Amino acid sequence: MKNTYSRRSFIKVSAISGGGMMLGFNWFVKAKPAEILSKGNDIPPEWVEMNGYIKITGDNVIKIMAPNPEFGQNVKTSLPMIVAEELDADWKSVVVEQASYDTSLFVRQMAGGSQSVRTTWKPLRTAGASARQMLREAAAQVWNVPVEEVTTKTGVLYHEKSGKSAKYGELASKAAAIPIPKDVQLKGVKEFKIVRHSQKNVDGLNIVTGKPLFGLDYRKEGMLIAMIQHPPAFGLKLKSYDAKEALGMPGIKDVFTIKLFEEGEEMAAFDTRTFNDAVVVLGKTTWEVMNARKKLKIEWEPASETKETVVAWGQKRENVIPAGLESTESHYSKMQEMAQKPAKQLRKDGDPEAAFQNAARIIERTYTAPFLAHNTMEPMNCFAHVTDTEALLVAPLQAPEFAEKTLAKRLGLPVEKIDIQMTRMGGGFGRRAYGHYLVEAALISRKAKVPVKLIYTREDDMTYGIYRPTYTVTYRAALDANKNLIGFHVKGGGIPEHAVHANRFPAGAIDNYLAEGWEIPSNITIGAFRAPRSNFIAGAEQSFLDELAEAMGKDPIEFRLELLKRAKENPVGANNDYDADRYAGVLNLVKEKSGWGSPEKRDLHRGVAAYFCHNSYAAHVIDMKMQDGQPVVQNVYSAMDCGIVVNPDAASNMVEGAVIDGIGNALYGVLTLKDGVPEQSNFNTYRIIRHHEIPKHIEVHFVENDIDPTGLGEPPFPPVFGALANALYRATGKRYYRQPFSKELSETQGG
Repeated sequence: MKNTYSRRSFIKVSAISGGGMMLGFNWFVKAKPAEILSKGNDIPPEWVEMNGYIKITGDNVIKIMAPNPEFGQNVKTSLPMIVAEELDADWKSVVVEQASYDTSLFVRQMAGGSQSVRTTWKPLRTAGASARQMLREAAAQVWNVPVEEVTTKTGVLYHEKSGKSAKYGELASKAAAIPIPKDVQLKGVKEFKIVRHSQKNVDGLNIVTGKPLFGLDYRKEGMLIAMIQHPPAFGLKLKSYDAKEALGMPGIKDVFTIKLFEEGEEMAAFDTRTFNDAVVVLGKTTWEVMNARKKLKIEWEPASETKETVVAWGQKRENVIPAGLESTESHYSKMQEMAQKPAKQLRKDGDPEAAFQNAARIIERTYTAPFLAHNTMEPMNCFAHVTDTEALLVAPLQAPEFAEKTLAKRLGLPVEKIDIQMTRMGGGFGRRAYGHYLVEAALISRKAKVPVKLIYTREDDMTYGIYRPTYTVTYRAALDANKNLIGFHVKGGGIPEHAVHANRFPAGAIDNYLAEGWEIPSNITIGAFRAPRSNFIAGAEQSFLDELAEAMGKDPIEFRLELLKRAKENPVGANNDYDADRYAGVLNLVKEKSGWGSPEKRDLHRGVAAYFCHNSYAAHVIDMKMQDGQPVVQNVYSAMDCGIVVNPDAASNMVEGAVIDGIGNALYGVLTLKDGVPEQSNFNTYRIIRHHEIPKHIEVHFVENDIDPTGLGEPPFPPVFGALANALYRATGKRYYRQPFSKELSETQGG
């Protein structure tokens, strides 16, 4: 039995409620399962396909397909748990398999925006409930009893009146012949036995024992290894190259160039042409290709200003890619200059100009943050085998739907001739949403007429771009003579985008409010980085609110709760995109669990922050102690409201990782440029947090409610920056406005 199938092997059986499509598997391609059985054909005994998500063997092993890409957020476990819950399966008998990309079978096969669980919650539940109903109906027919009298429990069907029972596997073949129900009854949340109960990562054992799971593990007989050489600086392009010496190196098969996109070609949402022309070295082994690449003699030349059209999310826009070699020093100078100019108004409530004019005191603070590189543990890679008629790609990627469309356009093949198989990713959080490495691998394979494995080194990956943008924002607050907040102004910008979310807190809680934004074009390519835009603006906002609370003589948590009470009871404006009750809920929970204000915590330097993004709410309290003149993170208390928590242990792990990631980036993360060249190209110069620097203790708590699940991968990350900055202030007596904080911290401590 093959373990991969083309999309032509599947047929659509029926539409179901909940926004998903249920699909029946068909071994005979043209006939529905019911027709097959009626003609006396036997479905193979090894397993029976109930729908696109579920397969059951005769000995009651249940295989559930994990439809979405997995890069450590644990959806390969949590999504099948949702199916298994409604199927009423025995989780111990469940086998999970990563599904290939197939839009005819699955809903939104993408990892991004913390949407995997949120968008598949109802479709996955419906898939499980539909299969369970089909099994009940099969049992009712065999036992000649009303279907209403057939019950299920952990993979077994029961008829209590007659004492009959059968495992799912015994009736799976018959159930597959029953039409998929159009309407099914989903469980009440109080009935959950799998969801809301911690389950171990289904790949955990394979990961720790080194089993091949990741893109870099994939091998195919006869494939060659490919590497590309891109320009050393943003703003340069290929002029000429001499590969004579490289071609004479052992194991080298060819050296040639590829053009990622043709001139004037429209770009899609996650397309990028950071370096459109690249030199390819093709050989037998990674080591041989790496050595040969060093022997290339390449001449680069300045790239001219270009314009490119991007068609994304139903809109078309034109991006200007300026010429020149950019540097971090000039970036900050330009941002300072731009911040003094009029900006685009994003939201205005009341009369903020008058509020500031009449203020007894104005507090103004500016915050900045640098470019950041994703630095996934596993660098970009892709296996590709492209012929004149079809293409197979095996890669770790977050957005196969976007990659498939781009590949189809670039290769001139229909999408049904492109097979994308997803591997587990060694990290992602935005970096692997950009499928340029798939396009590169496909073009290399097509030109070389052989299967190839494209591999990036760490240096290739870190200098390719797709960075977190560099940002700045200025906050201003107007206070009256009684220290009441009467006006609020946020004005943010960046290269090449700003980070202002105009309708988020504290918008809606202040009568006179103004939000503005501005941007500076750049040839440094940027992209989604865990909680895009929020990962900067949350820290700046929460740092400013902390300083503002101090100026007003208020407790930091109580000040935020007062604003949220106003937003709930008498909101300003109609476009506030947060729920004040849920926002206050995480603040109250973290206040309780951290013992905020309790006498026994007086020897700790404490910082708090809270934020809403990606449909969820997060709050953190960070405790610091000073040791040998240096601040050490002692404890972190985290509170989350992400609706129903599918897998509690995995959810806690996600929050813990966000805390560590946030502290590391806030303290050390920075990528700088000089004349277009990234000055950090590996971990010896790009500082990340080390084991002894992580918090000694992290305690994660979730608000318990029955709200459908919302985001979790990204929401806990942004407020970490603010909580850390606020704790640093209390530990050192100095406010921190420029990330990474380690430089100012060193100066403060005399280092």
